[in-house]
Amino acid sequence: MNWDRIEGNWHQFKGNAQQCWGKLTADHLHVLAGRRDQLAGKIQNRRGLSSDAQKQQLSDWNKRLKASNTFK
Repeated sequence: MNWDRIEGNWHQFKGNAQQCWGKLTADHLHVLAGRRDQLAGKIQNRRGLSSDAQKQQLSDWNKRLKASNTFK
């Protein structure tokens, strides 16, 4: 799934993102609006992760979305 689709349909994906990264509030997700770079930074900051770890988490989440029938 490409990020243009995630960003364009963010209201559908933000619940799934909050489930994955519980420390991100609904307000955080609303402001991020699906922008990958800002989401990555917020994940790294709120969870205290290294850059490589947040990139891996974001990649894994994107793969789960691709595999999910819900978002196809």
